[in-house]
Amino acid sequence: MTAGMQATDIVRGGRHAMARSAPRRAGLPLIDAGGGGQNAAGVAVAGPVPARARAGHKGQILTTRVGLRLPAALPFETWQAAGRKLFQTADSFAWCLGDWLVYGQDKYGDRYRQAVEAAGLDYQTLRNYAWVARKFDVSRRHPQLSFQHHAEVAALRPGDQDVWLARAHDNGWSKTELRRRVRAHRGSAERRGLARLPLVQVESEALTRWQAAAELAGKPFADWVTSALDVAACGTAKHCDAG
Repeated sequence: MTAGMQATDIVRGGRHAMARSAPRRAGLPLIDAGGGGQNAAGVAVAGPVPARARAGHKGQILTTRVGLRLPAALPFETWQAAGRKLFQTADSFAWCLGDWLVYGQDKYGDRYRQAVEAAGLDYQTLRNYAWVARKFDVSRRHPQLSFQHHAEVAALRPGDQDVWLARAHDNGWSKTELRRRVRAHRGSAERRGLARLPLVQVESEALTRWQAAAELAGKPFADWVTSALDVAACGTAKHCDAG
């Protein structure tokens, strides 16, 4: 696969295109250490790095099928940027693999398992990815949060998912901190014998108006809703606790 060839080109070309595009260099640039700019990272090719490839790409971090090729001298900032790029790429792959499996399950029935086996992929891992992908439409995924952040709240109701992901984003929580907070909240709710509100369909304009009011009050949306219901109840009930 040459550096300029896109993944879609390979898919359209089929086996013959892949055969014609035998690797002429042993890696794709991830970071250019010389200029500090980031290049598009693609799927890396396999094979050892020939001397001419090493000589022609000094100062670059190259991705290969079996790892990174790093220059001898690398500024800390460039090394740090490479780690960030690698994490973002790996995180994106989790979403992409999940979406890929969901599509196969929906379109091809049991045949999707053949593709999983032929690709040498671990089905259990893919199934986990697909489960999370089904829980979050693309429009509800937070690009600033990792796939694992979404996995931590995937078992919750959609409204609760959105609340916790928003809190994680606003407070800069790691996935571990998000997990701890969600578990603490569940434990507190169970100890207090809290009940869940029934699912209610509302007009989108009303929901937007309520969310704006909650933000203006500086409260999480769920807390604002329960407070508003308490106020409404106290206004009609004969007895209401003070405060």
